[in-house]
Amino acid sequence: MTTKTWHADPLTWGHGPRVFEMFLEPTCPFSVRAFGKLDDLLAQAGMDRITVRLRLQSQPWHMYSGVIVRCILAASTLPGGRETARAVMAAVVAHREEFEFAHHCAGPNMDATPNQIIARIEACSGVALAEAFAIPDLDREIKWHCKYARQNGIHVSPTFMIDGLVQPSMSSGDTVAEWVSHLLPASGA
Repeated sequence: MTTKTWHADPLTWGHGPRVFEMFLEPTCPFSVRAFGKLDDLLAQAGMDRITVRLRLQSQPWHMYSGVIVRCILAASTLPGGRETARAVMAAVVAHREEFEFAHHCAGPNMDATPNQIIARIEACSGVALAEAFAIPDLDREIKWHCKYARQNGIHVSPTFMIDGLVQPSMSSGDTVAEWVSHLLPASGA
């Protein structure tokens, strides 16, 4: 029996020396706002000056968070890697209300199954995810994201780190220009 190998593409954009890590939960409204600033951030700061790393921060009060995070990471194993994962996350973000619960405990999603959630994500993203979702040891990638966040004292989303240091003064409500001022202070860092 041949074992098929797989690779989860890192969710990284840019190649600059300053590293900005965004810990996001795909259905959190504040994470959605932060994710929406990714392109503008790269354009304003410069892909040769910063590296942005997206870390998925599954949160149990977002009831289908684990299934959705697994779908995004499964997408990173498909052709297109990180860009396919980004497209899946963008689709979830654009339809986030369809994956949430009223007050985190009620509403139509009470009757939804994980397979139905996967099918919804496939429908809104146009990416076939079911086979990649079923990779038996894909959980090692999910656990890595979780462990990395915990090791850095991160428990909520969005949380931001610059060069390995948590930035409690940064928020999703900041403008991209404010983010850039943190990342590239006037001293020329």
